[in-house]
This record gives sequence, structure tokens and C-alpha cells, in this order.
Amino acid sequence: MAPAPILVRSARCAWQWQWRQLMGGLAPADAAGNYRRPEGVFTSPPPPPPDAAEPGAHVLIVGRSCPWAHRAWLVWSLRQLGGSISLQVAEPDPEAGRWRFRQPFLGCDSLQELYRLCGAPAGVRATVPVLVSPRRGEVLVGESARLIELLNRWPSPVDCDLDPAAQQELSQAWRQRLQHAVNDGVYRCGFARNQRAYDRAEAALFATLTEAEQQLGDNEATSPWLSGTQPSLADVQLFPTLIRLELVYAPLFGVSRLPLNQLPALWRWRSRFHALPGVADTCWPDAWRQDYFGALFPLHPSGIVPAGPPLATLVGDPPAPGAP
Repeated sequence: MAPAPILVRSARCAWQWQWRQLMGGLAPADAAGNYRRPEGVFTSPPPPPPDAAEPGAHVLIVGRSCPWAHRAWLVWSLRQLGGSISLQVAEPDPEAGRWRFRQPFLGCDSLQELYRLCGAPAGVRATVPVLVSPRRGEVLVGESARLIELLNRWPSPVDCDLDPAAQQELSQAWRQRLQHAVNDGVYRCGFARNQRAYDRAEAALFATLTEAEQQLGDNEATSPWLSGTQPSLADVQLFPTLIRLELVYAPLFGVSRLPLNQLPALWRWRSRFHALPGVADTCWPDAWRQDYFGALFPLHPSGIVPAGPPLATLVGDPPAPGAP
């Protein structure tokens, strides 16, 4: 027998109240229901220090599932900085809501402990990525947009400038748009508190992707990257979001109105970027899906991790017109 309507209404009201309480802890919002990412710390990076080129003098801490960490990981990989900056992968601890280390790092079991050790105020969220100097016991920078700029200035054994002078103006314009409408935009869709907030974020997301599609499509033969002939920090910023689109964001955050196979120039761009040396090694689709579907309880209470398309099908040739 189906439950009585009054029980259904009561259960719905109770769940919606609980959902709002849980979302308040997971993802703060403003009075209009728009998700607002909390401010971080360690946001003002110094120039590369004198010991920048010394092996093991610095450590980049990332998480496999975090797209903000992914962008720093990409610059580290593309510029082959492993000789001077060691990579430390933190693991999510969804029960405690924090990042933890498999082995203690500077005597710390979690990233939160490391933040406190390095002078962060109590109560501040500890997030990846962070660039750390173990010998000085300090965090150089923990804000991803500034961190990738610092890593692009870091001494590198290869000729790889991700902010070429001729592309800086257009690259910066794209980075500003992408940060709000796309990188943070998928979260503003998924964490919206009401329909209007979702509609605003979803419209901005696909308007920006459509504009990128048009620019890439019009100039692909001569300028295959977002800001010109070379990959730039703008491309680095876009890739972690688009590589997760079908695997995580579309099913979990409700951003499936315009699948990427309907944006063929962006699809080809994503495939080109994935083919760059070292990029594939930064991609962990199983970890992405496990951490998002398994950890974001308010959005996915069952914790069941659904099947998704193999990554290889998303970075090859785009589907033929009319293909599913």
C-alpha cells in the first residue's frame, strides 16, 4: 500500500529542512540562494624563492578528485617540475569532512593540522592545492588561481610558458569568465538553494561554453587553444571542469542541457589538451566519481556510485552527428 499523502508531505517537509541544514555546512549560500564559495587563506604568493630549483625543497599537495588541485597538478606536470617540487596526494575523509595524509606529513595527519601548523586561523577550511616549504614549515600559497601563476614562473627544465606575452590579454579575460561561470558555475548549479539560483548559474555556464565553442570553431585551424596558438593558463583552468562534465557534473549537478558532444570544437579541444604530455597521468576518473557521489551526501544520500562512460570515449574523436 502506498503511504498516505499526509505522510508523504510531512516526510518531504522534514527532508527539505534537513537538506537545508546539511547544505549550510557543505556549501554556504547568500540570501537569494546562490552558492558562495568561502574565502581561503594563503592567497598572496611570494615570487619563486631562492631555493626554488633545489630538489625536494617544496611540496605540492593535491587531491585526485579536486578540480582546483587538478589545475595546479597540470601546470606541475606540463612544466615538468617534479625535479624541484615533490607531489603529495592527500586523500578525502568524508566522515570527518577533511583531507588526510596516508603517512604523517610534517608531523600532521590531516591537512587541517598542517594549516594550523603553518599559521592559519582556527576554523578556516583546509583545502587543496597548497604549495609547502617543509624546511621553513610554511605554506607559500593555497589559492589555486594564484598558485598556477606561481608555478608558471617556477624554474623549469623545459621550454613551456603557459602565459605567453602575445596571449596574456585574451587569456586573462577567459580566466576571469571561466572562474565564475564555468569552474565555480557547475558548483553554483549543484549547490543552488532554489530554482532561480540554479537557472541563473546554468544559463551563465552554457552561455560561456557556447562562446568558447564559437571562438574555437572559428579559429581552430590557426589558433587551436582558447587564447591563441599555445596552451595557456586559460586552457589549464577549463580542462579540469570539462573532463569531469559527463562523468560527474552532468549527472550530479544537473548540468546536462547541452552535452559536450553537441559542442564539437570544445570536444576536440578537450581531446587535444588530454593528449599533451603528462596530462593523462593527472586524470583519475574512478576517484572523481567515488569522491563526488560517495561523499556529497546532501546531493546524493544513497552514496551509490553510478556507472559512467569510460574516459577514453570522452577524449577521442567526437561522435558523428546524430550519434547518441
